[in-house]
Amino acid sequence: MNVLMFTNTYLPIVGGVSESVQRLKHQLQIAGHQVLVVAPRLAGQPSEEHDVVRVVAVQHFNGSDFSLPVPIPGQLHEAIEAFDPDIVHAHHPFLLGDTAARAAETYGLPLVFTHHTLYEHYTHYVPGSSPRMQRFAVALATQYTWLCDEVIAPSDSIRELLLRREANPWISVVPSGVDTARFAIGDGTGWRERLGIPRTDYVIGHLGRLALEKNLGFLTEAVCAVLAREPGAHFLVVGEGEARGSIQALAESRGVARRVHFTGRLQGQALIDAYHAMDIFAFASHSETQGMVVAEAMAAGLPVVAVDAPGVREVVVDGHNGRLLAEDDIDIMAGALAALAAPTLRLPLAEAALETAASYDEKRCAERCLGVYRRAIARGGPFTHADEGGWERVRYRLGAEWQMLCHRGRLLRHLVQEEWQQERPAWWPGNRAQDESEVPRE
Repeated sequence: MNVLMFTNTYLPIVGGVSESVQRLKHQLQIAGHQVLVVAPRLAGQPSEEHDVVRVVAVQHFNGSDFSLPVPIPGQLHEAIEAFDPDIVHAHHPFLLGDTAARAAETYGLPLVFTHHTLYEHYTHYVPGSSPRMQRFAVALATQYTWLCDEVIAPSDSIRELLLRREANPWISVVPSGVDTARFAIGDGTGWRERLGIPRTDYVIGHLGRLALEKNLGFLTEAVCAVLAREPGAHFLVVGEGEARGSIQALAESRGVARRVHFTGRLQGQALIDAYHAMDIFAFASHSETQGMVVAEAMAAGLPVVAVDAPGVREVVVDGHNGRLLAEDDIDIMAGALAALAAPTLRLPLAEAALETAASYDEKRCAERCLGVYRRAIARGGPFTHADEGGWERVRYRLGAEWQMLCHRGRLLRHLVQEEWQQERPAWWPGNRAQDESEVPRE
């Protein structure tokens, strides 16, 4: 099978979607399939990429780690036609996601979309962020699903959320995979020695982009409370981002900054060894669709203490492989972290974490994704426009543009209806109560 993927984030960007695309691509290629990735052109990208096509992109959009792809119509047709894809897989519902939809329509191919991200939690990266922008982000992703033959949700809770939002119901749950065998083998002693952490001290760890949407203020408050009570406790933070300064400042204000350690952004074995330098993994984000780092931590044998949120609740089972806390309560989070300082209490949770991680092995997840591809192809039939040329090809490209124009029209109509729903008086007949689980958390 030839799989054409479109993603707005890819190497050298370190992040959940980038890692997910790379791992899926790798496993599909191991299984004998061909994969071509269309991604933004980025500073520091690999010099040779025979299976990646890069498009022009604005770097560090609005001061963030993200790039803004600027696909030029027509620039990809030659590469796509040479590749001769069987299916198109979009990993975002905008920018290169639009290009994916155009390609699928132009060549008569099935389109699959993975809903990796709760985009309403990321609108602060866009100038003029507001509740209206959050509603736009929800509508954009939801309406995009109706352009697709199949939709992939990384977790059951995201599938349920999409159904409540009236997305395309052809939704399959396929988590982003983890190389469990690789993450199980690591040596954390090097990191402990480098950072001056005694081998017997208790290390609470966190890994990920240090970004505003990750709820790191709450997490740092809770961890600092533990460090203030436990002189042998440390906080190991792996990652980089705009929230690093606030984490450091908070630790200094609590008098525990000497036991808060930053490694910066890590990859490969250095990242795995950092997991193995931890005793427990702490996670407080509400913006995840799966929380891939939670599965990675469990693959490294770490119990996880996390706040109940979509995508996380499928992985963390309270009292079995960690603690799943009902709310953002600093005292409760600090108490749960402090209680697991005892190795005897962590051991059974760590064993259960390894068992949980096995179900997220990337080979198994890639096989499930292939099942989605095959179903989409079977439903669409074997016919494509790939071998046609001349005026017929022009007609299909114009048809693709018309399809995207109709998509924009449906999105605009949906937004107008949403705005009316939000702004009309509460007593207006037909008002419906909004599901609290769909309201973006501040």
